[in-house]
Amino acid sequence: MKTLKNFVVAVSMAGMASLSGPLMGDVDPNLPDYERASGVSGNLSSIGSDTLNNLMTLWAEAFSQFYPNVNVQIQGAGSSTAPPALTEGTATLAPMSRGMRQSEIQEFEARFGYPPTELPVAVDMLAVFVNKDNPIEALSLPQIDAIFSATRRCGYAEGINRWGQLGLTGSWDNRDFALYSRNAVSGTYGFFKDNALCGGDFRASINEQPGSSSVVQGVSESINGIGYSGIGYSTSGVRAVPLAFDDSSEAVEPTPENASSGAYPLSRYLFIYINKHPNRDLDPVTREFIKMVYSKQGQEVVERDGFVTLPAAVSERVLQSLGIN
Repeated sequence: MKTLKNFVVAVSMAGMASLSGPLMGDVDPNLPDYERASGVSGNLSSIGSDTLNNLMTLWAEAFSQFYPNVNVQIQGAGSSTAPPALTEGTATLAPMSRGMRQSEIQEFEARFGYPPTELPVAVDMLAVFVNKDNPIEALSLPQIDAIFSATRRCGYAEGINRWGQLGLTGSWDNRDFALYSRNAVSGTYGFFKDNALCGGDFRASINEQPGSSSVVQGVSESINGIGYSGIGYSTSGVRAVPLAFDDSSEAVEPTPENASSGAYPLSRYLFIYINKHPNRDLDPVTREFIKMVYSKQGQEVVERDGFVTLPAAVSERVLQSLGIN
């Protein structure tokens, strides 16, 4: 367990560029093919991230091609629902779009005597979306903080309350913002709060939404709209704004290449947490599902769903740490 935890820290977003293989938009050809195992049956339950909901569903569908008799149930209400479900035993798989908080780990550890196992399964880019007809060219994180937060901890000199403060002219000059956000149970909400608001507080005027697709829909229906969600939720009605770390940095598009190089400011790992006793093997159905996720077929699903795939080196190290051949 300690080895895996150290590994996850080593491949955190801050150190992404130092991985032995690049994170890529295309599936790494060195990933192993998944092969069906014998004696696999039973049920799997997944409770957690809305961001990962579609990906978990697609993985379940791929898994059912190998094991038609395995039943996989999936609920995606938000990352904060994952830790208690794993601790209480109502979920086998706990997908999260943020890392578990220390308090959540401690609650699990108090019950089982060891921490949950954290598995990085894909890379996501959190996009800041505007309406497709909005001409804004780029935003910095301090500007985003000044738009969404009441605290401006990222250091912008003033609150930004209308589009004209960002250089837009004409009919845009006096337009206010329609702010769309995920709700507080969401890992996306927590990640954005920590990384785009520098840990500050959201404005009271934000429109909290129960899912990422609702955020994007709100922005698409409001000419003044601005909101954030995973890049995979992009539609023709919105546009992802290039982002810069600060006002003196170059803004970059949310592309797989920029995620892998660390150039895009809001890149993050997506996780699945599982309950693995440090001295016992995983049960066959959980073992094979995890093995498939880290296979070529599993990462093809990641690519198809609009996320960034993992290199073979990451797959190999995670599976080795779990004792999976």
